[in-house]
Amino acid sequence: MNQEVERAVGQNIRTLREAAGLTQEMLAAKLQVLGCDITRSAVAKIEVGQRHLYPDELILLKKILAVSYDQLLEVPPQLCTGQAELS
Repeated sequence: MNQEVERAVGQNIRTLREAAGLTQEMLAAKLQVLGCDITRSAVAKIEVGQRHLYPDELILLKKILAVSYDQLLEVPPQLCTGQAELS
């Protein structure tokens, strides 16, 4: 994944986490209860684009934060250059 895209997705997660009133520690704990082996440090790295997201984490983040995949994965169009147009 493009580093800029990872940073944008990480920022989305941080914004949504903060809007939900959760700390990184609280989010990590909720993910752990649901079966993800993740630490607060890993959440921090995801939020700044230094760690990839795994599909199971993405699914659980959607559930915990009560948001859509579009909200989690929204990135500026210029970061998605080179991808084929979907019609």
